Formats: sequence, C-alpha cells, structure tokens
Amino acid sequence: MALEVGVLIGFLVIFIAVLLGPFKIKIIEENLEPFLLVCGVAAMTLSGFAVIPGVETGWRMEIIEEAITAPLHVGEIFGIPIGIFQIVLIVGLIIYKWHTPIHGAIRKLTDILSVKILGFLLIVLLGLFSSVMSAILAAIILVEVVNAMPLSRKSKIDLTIVACFSIGLGAALTPLGEPLSTIAISKLSGEPYHADFMFLFNMLGKYIIPGVLAYGIIGMFFLGKAGQKDQGMGAAEYSETMKDVIMRAVKVYVFIAALVLLGEGFKPIILEYFIHIPSPVLYWVNMVSAILDNATLAAAEIGPALDELQIRSILMGLLVAGGMLIPGNIPNIISAGKLGITSKEWARLGIPLGLISMAIYFVIIFVLGI
Repeated sequence: MALEVGVLIGFLVIFIAVLLGPFKIKIIEENLEPFLLVCGVAAMTLSGFAVIPGVETGWRMEIIEEAITAPLHVGEIFGIPIGIFQIVLIVGLIIYKWHTPIHGAIRKLTDILSVKILGFLLIVLLGLFSSVMSAILAAIILVEVVNAMPLSRKSKIDLTIVACFSIGLGAALTPLGEPLSTIAISKLSGEPYHADFMFLFNMLGKYIIPGVLAYGIIGMFFLGKAGQKDQGMGAAEYSETMKDVIMRAVKVYVFIAALVLLGEGFKPIILEYFIHIPSPVLYWVNMVSAILDNATLAAAEIGPALDELQIRSILMGLLVAGGMLIPGNIPNIISAGKLGITSKEWARLGIPLGLISMAIYFVIIFVLGI
C-alpha cells in the first residue's frame, strides 16, 4: 500500500533539507546538531501519518527512550554502561589534562617516520583494528594524531576524511566495530546463515581489507600532493578549554539522538519502497546512508530471506556511502566535531571519493561477480 502523496512530499522536503541545508544556509552549518534534531522530530511526527499494516510508526515511548539512551549505551565494561557520549567526554578530559605529553609523543613519532608513512599506517591500522577497538575509539585516536601532525589544515582534513572511510569499512568486520555490524549479525543469526562472530569477516573481508589498504595509499597521495607547502609547519597547539571538551560531547550526544529519530522517522519510506528495489539499484539508493543512520537502514533491509549477493551489496553500499558526508558515520561525526570540519569541507573530498569507491565496488560485485 503506497504512502499518501502529502506524506511522501513531507518526507522529500525533510530529506532535501537534511541533504542541502548544511551547504546552503550558514546558520544551519554552524548549528548542525540542533538542526538535525529538529528534522528528526519532524520525520518522526510525519511518520505517524504513514499507515503500514503490521508496522508501528510515529512517536512511541520506546523510540523516545532509544533517542535518549543510544548515545549513552553501546555496550558495557564490568557491568558499567559505556556509550559514545561518555567515551568522547572522558577521552577529551584525559587529553585536556595530559595533552602536553600525549602530543609530544605523537610529534616524536612524526620525527621518526615521514608524514606520508605515518599517514598510511594511521589509515590502515585504524581501519583494520577498528573492528575490535570500535569505530568510536579509532576515530578519537585518529583526530588526536592528526591534530598533532605538522600539516596544513587542508591536509589534515583530507587525511581525516580518507581515514574515516577506512574506519567505517574496517569496523564492519566484526560485531564489535559498529552498530551496523552488530545488527547484521543479529538479523542473520538464525537459519539459514547462523551468523557468528566471524560471519561478516568471511563475507566482506575480501572487499574491505583491500579497500582499507587502497585508502592508505590514497591518503599518502594527498599528503604527498601537499608536499612542500606543509613542510616546516608546526603542529596545531592545543587550545581547548574545559567548556570546549564538554560541549563537543554534548554535540555528539545530540547528533546521535537526531540520527536515531531520523532513521526511525524515515522507516515507512524504507519499508514501503527500499526493500522492494533490485539489489544493483538498491546498492546505489543506499547512498542515503550519507545522511541517515546506516544501522537503521541495515535493520530494515537485511534479513534471512536474502541471498548472499543481496546481503553483500546492501552492506557494502551502506558502508562506503557512510563516509561521504558528516552524518553518515560515527567516526565522521567525532572527527568533524573535534577538528572543526564543516559540511562543505567534508563534501569536497567525501562525495567524489565515495562515488569513485561505490563505482569500483559495483564493478567488483555486480559486473565481475567477485
């Protein structure tokens, strides 16, 4: 049963606002988190007018609770809830307190290794190990190392964006890396796949590991391209205040809550239209994960009735497209917040790199059938 025209138009308006607002309107770009939260609230309200048999839509207490708690709880350590908000805040406070020895150690490392080699190792190692240390921690390590490297602002942004593509890919190799992989394993844990801890590694490793290495080489290219312009530049001096550290954690909290509401709000569109699209087309349609929570999309699209080709194409489309814009992935959000990267600055490299990556993987998966 198709959605009413008025509801479809409403979703389209929200989608365009989320996609273009940060690029076209300065005040939105400067206040991205509250803007996305308002759009999430609007999407949730609009979804209440979408009637889908057997599916709950609109505002419900469990969704409100999820939006409130999602930034606070991604797992537990010794029975203590650990979430993105706490990690960003605690690590931020640690760096605030001991930034001098931490940045000093990083600078010594840049003296031992060339900037290009360090950039390559940073992209590849964080990409590969994000699946066991989590994408969140990998992103926090990334921004601190990048911030202490003797690079121009443009080179730091380029290196960060390429590394976030790598982290977003690599984190999907195990259910520990990011919510998308956790959800995928959960949805496929029964017949016929019996998905276990190594399921995604076995299915996607042949795409992801070469992709991470390729991003490492691409990162070296951008650092090499910067060349002489960066030489002799000092690393950025630490200038954050306690208020800056706390406000960054608050902004991340609002960002995650907003993505929960946006993902749930757009669920009627996903369930009514997306899941009926052929795999090669859905692969490209999943570029919406650049602005919507890819975990929500995975939850709606992945299921045991799909064959392996469908599962691979859905997951790879979501993973690669997630690096294209800031809202697309947790590492993007953390990195952009810490380094002050704007939506326009991210899109300048993120969109072309994402499109090229999508095209290459499309050829590998659908044309070559690998």
